[in-house]
Amino acid sequence: MTRSDAVRLLAIRDTPLSVDEVFAAVGDDAAGGTALFVGTVRDHDGHAEGAAVTALAYSAHPSAEAELRRVAERVTADFPVRALAAVHRVGDLKVGDLAVVVAVSCPHRAEAFAACHRLIDDLKREVPIWKHQAFADGSQEWVGA
Repeated sequence: MTRSDAVRLLAIRDTPLSVDEVFAAVGDDAAGGTALFVGTVRDHDGHAEGAAVTALAYSAHPSAEAELRRVAERVTADFPVRALAAVHRVGDLKVGDLAVVVAVSCPHRAEAFAACHRLIDDLKREVPIWKHQAFADGSQEWVGA
């Protein structure tokens, strides 16, 4: 298996995400550990001192999928990844909706945790996806722009 074969699923979608799809994508008989992270839309925002969120939308730059692939391939190069998957939602979301699901399987649990942590952190920091939030007080904010 080559490192690029380890990247099994990458997508930016305007449709609901599936934890089951992402988990299934990283199944591998040689993996002893699988780490999965699910990011959901919450009813408040920590950056705005707990302000109540009334609406949220994600937008992505046209290069976002290519940048997601670059991040994923770097994670597979830096960790003994057997399989990796990452899916991010765009469009209008509501409280409780899944915004991002990432998973990594590795030979051992510590590696899987570390690789998954790096994957979500690098995705949030480097992939050009922006969040627009509207708050109950009428204010709005862009995050990541």
